[in-house]
Amino acid sequence: MKHRKKSKYVHEGQYVAEVDVELLEDDTGWSPYLSVEDACKLDDVRDALRHGDLESAAKYGRIYELRPVAHQ
Repeated sequence: MKHRKKSKYVHEGQYVAEVDVELLEDDTGWSPYLSVEDACKLDDVRDALRHGDLESAAKYGRIYELRPVAHQ
């Protein structure tokens, strides 16, 4: 089984969190996949962003605020 680091992006409302996770690769048809812990981490980040709790979300990764850009 191989392990590979990857950044996942969780978008919720006007915020995006960049969270580092580890992808697991093996010889099954389900590969690559996340560990249960990393999947729960992404769920926790999504819930925190949904409730506007940026401090909790920032414990898992970098937080970005999305702003519209005027187009002319």
